[in-house]
Amino acid sequence: MDTHTLLERRATVLFPHLTERQRRLAAAADARAIGYGGISQVSRATGMSRLTIAHGLAELDTDDVPPERSRRPGGGCKKLQDLDPLVVQDLHALVDPGTRGDPMSPLRWTCKSTRKLATALVGKGHRISHNSVARLLHQLGYSLQANSKTLEEGSDHPDRDEQFAYINRQASRHMRRGLPVISVDTKKKELIGRYQNKGRELQPKGKPEKVKVHDFIDDELGKAIPYGIYDVAKNLAWVNVGTDHDTAAFAVESIRRWWNAMGQPLYPNAGKLLICADSGGSNGYRTRLWKIELQRFADECGLDVTVCHLPPGTSKWNKIEHRLFSYISMNWRGKPLVTHEVVVNLIAATTTAKGLKVTAELDANLYPTKVEVSKEAMLHINLQPHKFHGEWNYTVGRSTHDTS
Repeated sequence: MDTHTLLERRATVLFPHLTERQRRLAAAADARAIGYGGISQVSRATGMSRLTIAHGLAELDTDDVPPERSRRPGGGCKKLQDLDPLVVQDLHALVDPGTRGDPMSPLRWTCKSTRKLATALVGKGHRISHNSVARLLHQLGYSLQANSKTLEEGSDHPDRDEQFAYINRQASRHMRRGLPVISVDTKKKELIGRYQNKGRELQPKGKPEKVKVHDFIDDELGKAIPYGIYDVAKNLAWVNVGTDHDTAAFAVESIRRWWNAMGQPLYPNAGKLLICADSGGSNGYRTRLWKIELQRFADECGLDVTVCHLPPGTSKWNKIEHRLFSYISMNWRGKPLVTHEVVVNLIAATTTAKGLKVTAELDANLYPTKVEVSKEAMLHINLQPHKFHGEWNYTVGRSTHDTS
């Protein structure tokens, strides 16, 4: 075996286990043992520079460097921010121009990639590569992060907390008297067909269920609109799966179906019902049709219907969101919703360890949009606003006038 091959194999086996200084000294020792031309021969075999091996030879003849160190104190490349102190300030200004730099910076309206940041810094007179930008951002505590949904439009309303306390008092009062308290809302609309449904499901290895590449609505299959009614005291739920539009008429019809099939048998002597709803959507407090339909429902069922709306922008606090809808989403994750019947069956199969039971039904009725309700029609509603925020809290009582 020639000397070059021997040195090459020795470096391959030994060097990964040595520190930088130890590799330098080992290479220098080999060069010295070879004699004339040893530095060049070891350099070719190990890939080390001739200068590094020469430094190693010098170190073999001195004890100045402590054995526990690989480099002399102060050795190695200087930090970029030490060589160019202004680079950190300018990088901060580019990454966060709204608070640290120029709010009109062009990078405020672009994706701030490391290459774009490097180009901008070079334009400011700095010598820096995109790799150095990435390393510096990491040192400064920056990382790629998605948007976080934490800001609520109604969070700054002065009476937000008081409204939540008011809802709790109303709910507690109704439940102590054995009266029904329900939380209602429309779950996210779902396309019907072989579309991707987020999540994973057990399948034979290498045989995932195939779905469409694009999520264009199938006009023939349509969509599913699940409107949920959650009984807070009983931990029971009813979901009316619509196929047309999410209107106020659809919302109240969903409540009507729940009452006739589930609510009335559970509360046969109830004369009052409390509904906790979001402030917007088909059951919003500003929607006239919602109140017109509630009046019809109250008259049909002989109930005084009290409604308490959550403050604007606080829908995630609606009990139905985390006590029903989240479990429905978990139950059907990874399963394409190929038909309305599949949607109904998956919803009805949703259970929890705490005893949640769900009943689901398909509603194929048509619910026209843009139904106008006049101010005169509103005068015939037995609407009783509460003293505290009557726009959010009100009771629709049974009609006291002749409706014939």
